Amino acid sequence: MNFEQARFNMVEQQIRPWDVLDFDVLDALQEIPREIFVQPDQQGYAYADLALPLPNGSKMLEPKIVGRMVQGLALKKHERVLEVGTGSGYATAILAKLAYDVTTCDLDEQQLGAAQAILKGLQLDNIQYKAIDGLNALPSDARFDAIYIGGSLKTIPEQLLAHLNEGGRMVVVVGSEPVQRCLQITRHGSEFSEKTLFDTLITPLQDGNDTSWYKATGKFRF
Repeated sequence: MNFEQARFNMVEQQIRPWDVLDFDVLDALQEIPREIFVQPDQQGYAYADLALPLPNGSKMLEPKIVGRMVQGLALKKHERVLEVGTGSGYATAILAKLAYDVTTCDLDEQQLGAAQAILKGLQLDNIQYKAIDGLNALPSDARFDAIYIGGSLKTIPEQLLAHLNEGGRMVVVVGSEPVQRCLQITRHGSEFSEKTLFDTLITPLQDGNDTSWYKATGKFRF
């Protein structure tokens, strides 16, 4: 399979038509080899408009959704980003291409390690990896210019708003079936504005308070 051609087709036929028009985001999507983030038996689908399963039962988001969410952060090269839910590491790579520094958190230490190995192979050295509950276990003084949530939540994670710098943005998908909303939250002093970017339906973020993960795997994620 010609992955370079497939990547070009993904950008031109999936990403651009879905209103991802930021040149820096498009360049990052064109540069990152998505095929190395999927499971070996999924490589033929690496550039399809599909959410692909991960070994821990979660899913990689469709490329167009990653593109729209990252575009919604409007990242600048000097900014620091928090990613909650590393997953495969694909979105992490896109964020690292666009920002100064990325701190990525995941509850699944094994999945985090797999993503880290791939990202280091791409020589992306501006990423810090944390096997923690990124929703609830951040240091109180941690501050970021942007926050990317790699799965859906029932409501806006208000506990993260205090970790945004002035002018900082969070992109998060909230709600439940049949339709969820991708929101851009922006900090203005002690107030926050909210803008709906698009409607979608994506896999939920694994929650540190959800014991179903423990029941399925027999281990905690901390």
